[in-house]
Amino acid sequence: MFEILPNWHPVLVHFSVALLTLSVLLHLLGLVPGKGRVLEELSVVADWTLWLGTLASVATVIAGVFAYNSVTHDEPSHAAMTVHRNWGLVTLATFAVLAVWSAWRRWQGRARGGVVFALLLLAAGAVLASTAWRGGELVYRHGLGVMALPMTESHGDGHDHAHTAPANPEKPGTTGKPAPAGHEGHNHKH
Repeated sequence: MFEILPNWHPVLVHFSVALLTLSVLLHLLGLVPGKGRVLEELSVVADWTLWLGTLASVATVIAGVFAYNSVTHDEPSHAAMTVHRNWGLVTLATFAVLAVWSAWRRWQGRARGGVVFALLLLAAGAVLASTAWRGGELVYRHGLGVMALPMTESHGDGHDHAHTAPANPEKPGTTGKPAPAGHEGHNHKH
Protein backbone atom coordinates (compact mmCIF):
# COMPACT_ATOMS: atom_id res chain seq x y z
CA MET A 1 0.00 0.00 0.00
CA PHE A 2 1.18 3.52 -0.70
CA GLU A 3 2.60 5.23 2.37
CA ILE A 4 0.50 8.37 1.97
CA LEU A 5 -2.74 6.44 2.34
CA PRO A 6 -3.82 5.02 5.66
CA ASN A 7 -6.19 2.72 3.74
CA TRP A 8 -7.91 2.44 0.35
CA HIS A 9 -11.37 3.67 1.40
CA PRO A 10 -10.73 7.33 0.45
CA VAL A 11 -9.64 6.26 -3.04
CA LEU A 12 -12.45 3.80 -3.76
CA VAL A 13 -15.29 5.91 -2.37
CA HIS A 14 -14.98 8.42 -5.20
CA PHE A 15 -15.78 5.73 -7.78
CA SER A 16 -18.84 4.63 -5.83
CA VAL A 17 -20.19 8.14 -5.38
CA ALA A 18 -19.49 9.23 -8.97
CA LEU A 19 -20.86 6.13 -10.69
CA LEU A 20 -23.97 5.83 -8.55
CA THR A 21 -24.78 9.53 -8.75
CA LEU A 22 -24.37 9.42 -12.53
CA SER A 23 -26.63 6.38 -12.66
CA VAL A 24 -29.36 8.15 -10.70
CA LEU A 25 -29.19 11.16 -13.03
CA LEU A 26 -29.17 9.04 -16.19
CA HIS A 27 -32.09 6.92 -15.00
CA LEU A 28 -34.05 10.11 -14.28
CA LEU A 29 -33.25 11.38 -17.79
CA GLY A 30 -34.49 8.04 -19.06
CA LEU A 31 -37.98 8.95 -17.86
CA VAL A 32 -38.27 11.43 -20.71
CA PRO A 33 -41.16 10.17 -22.83
CA GLY A 34 -40.45 8.92 -26.29
CA LYS A 35 -38.47 6.33 -28.14
CA GLY A 36 -35.24 6.54 -29.95
CA ARG A 37 -31.70 5.37 -30.10
CA VAL A 38 -30.39 8.09 -27.79
CA LEU A 39 -32.81 7.14 -25.01
CA GLU A 40 -31.99 3.45 -25.49
CA GLU A 41 -28.26 4.13 -25.24
CA LEU A 42 -28.83 6.37 -22.25
CA SER A 43 -30.68 3.53 -20.56
CA VAL A 44 -27.80 1.13 -21.21
CA VAL A 45 -25.27 3.57 -19.74
CA ALA A 46 -27.57 4.20 -16.77
CA ASP A 47 -27.70 0.48 -16.00
CA TRP A 48 -23.98 -0.07 -16.48
CA THR A 49 -23.11 2.82 -14.15
CA LEU A 50 -25.50 1.33 -11.59
CA TRP A 51 -23.89 -2.12 -11.86
CA LEU A 52 -20.31 -0.82 -11.83
CA GLY A 53 -21.08 1.65 -9.04
CA THR A 54 -22.56 -1.14 -6.94
CA LEU A 55 -19.48 -3.33 -7.51
CA ALA A 56 -17.24 -0.39 -6.62
CA SER A 57 -19.33 0.08 -3.48
CA VAL A 58 -18.66 -3.49 -2.39
CA ALA A 59 -14.92 -2.75 -2.52
CA THR A 60 -15.51 0.63 -0.86
CA VAL A 61 -17.41 -0.94 2.05
CA ILE A 62 -14.75 -3.63 2.51
CA ALA A 63 -12.06 -0.92 2.62
CA GLY A 64 -14.32 1.12 4.93
CA VAL A 65 -14.60 -1.76 7.38
CA PHE A 66 -10.81 -2.00 7.38
CA ALA A 67 -10.59 1.77 7.99
CA TYR A 68 -13.20 1.55 10.75
CA ASN A 69 -11.02 -0.98 12.56
CA SER A 70 -7.62 0.60 11.90
CA VAL A 71 -7.86 4.42 11.90
CA THR A 72 -6.82 6.05 15.16
CA HIS A 73 -9.78 7.83 16.73
CA ASP A 74 -11.37 9.07 19.94
CA GLU A 75 -14.86 8.44 21.36
CA PRO A 76 -16.71 11.25 19.49
CA SER A 77 -15.16 10.28 16.17
CA HIS A 78 -15.88 6.59 16.90
CA ALA A 79 -19.56 7.42 17.28
CA ALA A 80 -19.48 9.37 14.00
CA MET A 81 -17.63 6.50 12.28
CA THR A 82 -20.26 4.04 13.47
CA VAL A 83 -23.08 6.18 12.06
CA HIS A 84 -21.21 6.56 8.74
CA ARG A 85 -20.57 2.80 8.60
CA ASN A 86 -24.24 2.04 9.20
CA TRP A 87 -25.34 4.49 6.50
CA GLY A 88 -22.76 2.95 4.17
CA LEU A 89 -24.16 -0.54 4.71
CA VAL A 90 -27.70 0.69 4.06
CA THR A 91 -26.51 2.51 0.93
CA LEU A 92 -24.80 -0.61 -0.41
CA ALA A 93 -27.80 -2.84 0.35
CA THR A 94 -30.19 -0.38 -1.32
CA PHE A 95 -28.14 -0.03 -4.50
CA ALA A 96 -27.49 -3.79 -4.59
CA VAL A 97 -31.24 -4.47 -4.63
CA LEU A 98 -31.73 -1.86 -7.37
CA ALA A 99 -28.82 -3.30 -9.39
CA VAL A 100 -30.33 -6.79 -9.24
CA TRP A 101 -33.72 -5.37 -10.20
CA SER A 102 -32.10 -3.54 -13.11
CA ALA A 103 -30.30 -6.69 -14.30
CA TRP A 104 -33.52 -8.71 -14.03
CA ARG A 105 -35.38 -6.04 -16.01
CA ARG A 106 -32.70 -6.19 -18.75
CA TRP A 107 -32.85 -9.99 -18.78
CA GLN A 108 -36.62 -9.76 -19.26
CA GLY A 109 -36.05 -7.54 -22.30
CA ARG A 110 -37.31 -4.32 -20.75
CA ALA A 111 -34.74 -1.66 -21.51
CA ARG A 112 -35.97 1.33 -19.55
CA GLY A 113 -36.92 1.45 -15.91
CA GLY A 114 -40.27 2.75 -14.79
CA VAL A 115 -41.28 5.60 -12.56
CA VAL A 116 -41.24 3.44 -9.39
CA PHE A 117 -37.71 2.25 -10.15
CA ALA A 118 -36.55 5.82 -10.79
CA LEU A 119 -38.15 7.12 -7.58
CA LEU A 120 -36.50 4.36 -5.54
CA LEU A 121 -33.21 5.14 -7.25
CA LEU A 122 -33.69 8.82 -6.38
CA ALA A 123 -34.27 7.85 -2.73
CA ALA A 124 -31.15 5.69 -2.86
CA GLY A 125 -29.26 8.70 -4.22
CA ALA A 126 -30.40 10.71 -1.20
CA VAL A 127 -29.13 7.94 1.11
CA LEU A 128 -25.82 7.99 -0.82
CA ALA A 129 -25.55 11.76 -0.38
CA SER A 130 -26.15 11.44 3.36
CA THR A 131 -23.52 8.71 3.63
CA ALA A 132 -21.00 10.77 1.66
CA TRP A 133 -21.72 13.84 3.79
CA ARG A 134 -21.07 11.87 6.97
CA GLY A 135 -17.83 10.52 5.50
CA GLY A 136 -16.70 14.03 4.66
CA GLU A 137 -17.44 15.09 8.21
CA LEU A 138 -15.18 12.30 9.50
CA VAL A 139 -12.29 13.84 7.58
CA TYR A 140 -13.01 17.55 7.85
CA ARG A 141 -14.67 17.78 11.26
CA HIS A 142 -12.96 14.92 13.12
CA GLY A 143 -9.65 14.86 11.20
CA LEU A 144 -9.74 11.08 10.70
CA GLY A 145 -7.40 9.42 8.25
CA VAL A 146 -5.33 12.51 7.56
CA MET A 147 -1.65 12.96 8.17
CA ALA A 148 -0.59 16.10 10.05
CA LEU A 149 1.45 18.63 8.14
CA PRO A 150 5.02 18.98 9.37
CA MET A 151 5.88 22.00 11.48
CA THR A 152 8.11 24.27 9.39
CA GLU A 153 10.21 27.28 10.08
CA SER A 154 9.77 30.13 7.65
CA HIS A 155 13.02 31.67 6.42
CA GLY A 156 11.47 34.03 3.93
CA ASP A 157 11.45 31.56 1.05
CA GLY A 158 8.52 29.36 2.06
CA HIS A 159 4.76 29.45 1.87
CA ASP A 160 3.23 31.63 4.58
CA HIS A 161 -0.39 32.28 5.48
CA ALA A 162 -0.27 35.38 7.63
CA HIS A 163 -3.92 35.04 8.64
CA THR A 164 -3.58 31.75 10.57
CA ALA A 165 -1.37 30.36 13.25
CA PRO A 166 0.32 26.97 12.77
CA ALA A 167 -1.85 23.88 13.18
CA ASN A 168 -1.92 22.27 16.59
CA PRO A 169 -0.13 18.88 16.24
CA GLU A 170 -1.91 17.63 19.38
CA LYS A 171 -5.34 18.02 17.74
CA PRO A 172 -5.45 16.49 14.23
CA GLY A 173 -7.59 18.40 11.79
CA THR A 174 -7.06 21.83 13.39
CA THR A 175 -5.93 24.69 11.21
CA GLY A 176 -4.87 27.14 13.85
CA LYS A 177 -6.53 30.25 15.20
CA PRO A 178 -7.14 33.50 13.35
CA ALA A 179 -4.29 35.97 13.17
CA PRO A 180 -4.45 39.19 15.13
CA ALA A 181 -6.26 42.19 13.65
CA GLY A 182 -4.34 43.81 10.83
CA HIS A 183 -2.84 40.50 9.65
CA GLU A 184 -5.77 39.23 7.59
CA GLY A 185 -3.88 39.32 4.28
CA HIS A 186 -2.84 36.26 2.32
CA ASN A 187 0.92 36.39 1.76
CA HIS A 188 3.02 34.22 -0.51
CA LYS A 189 6.76 34.75 -0.20
CA HIS A 190 8.84 34.01 -3.29
